[in-house]
This record gives sequence, structure tokens and C-alpha cells, in this order.
Amino acid sequence: MFKRLKEKWKVSWWQFLLIFTTFALGGSLCARLGSQILHYALDEESVWYWILYVPLVTILWPMCVILISIPFGQFRFFTNYLRNMANKMGLRRK
Repeated sequence: MFKRLKEKWKVSWWQFLLIFTTFALGGSLCARLGSQILHYALDEESVWYWILYVPLVTILWPMCVILISIPFGQFRFFTNYLRNMANKMGLRRK
């Protein structure tokens, strides 16, 4: 599976490791920020907390991944990745 992704993205193993680390740290940061933001307004046991958490994390994720990609030197990869994702979802013109 990893080999297929590496070949699809046309990156070295070192860059592949940096990309996966960026995904992991960006996702963790996104989850933590979303939780912290909603913690001030709602109790975690509230149904509204979880109803709002999913869209909030969905909105925060691209920003967190881009932010984390800068120190890892993967900014270009992630801007292209997010642009392709937006194209596939029909959110951006080609």
C-alpha cells in the first residue's frame, strides 16, 4: 500500500515519511483545535458538541495540514494535494 502511494505521488521514501508525518501531525492538531474551540461553548457530553465538531474539523483540517507542512518542507506537495482534492469535489474550477 505504501509503495503504491509513493509511486503515485512520485516521491522518495524520505519525502514519503515527511508527508505521512505531516498528515498525522496536521490531523492531530486539527482534532485538538476543534476540541478546544468547542470546549468553550459546549459540554463534550452534549449532542450539539458532536454535531458541530465534525464540520468544524472538516474546515480546520486543510489549514492545519498546510501550517504543519511548512516546517516539514512539504508545502508544495500539500497545496497541490488540496487543490486536486477541491477539483475532485467540484469546489474549484480546473
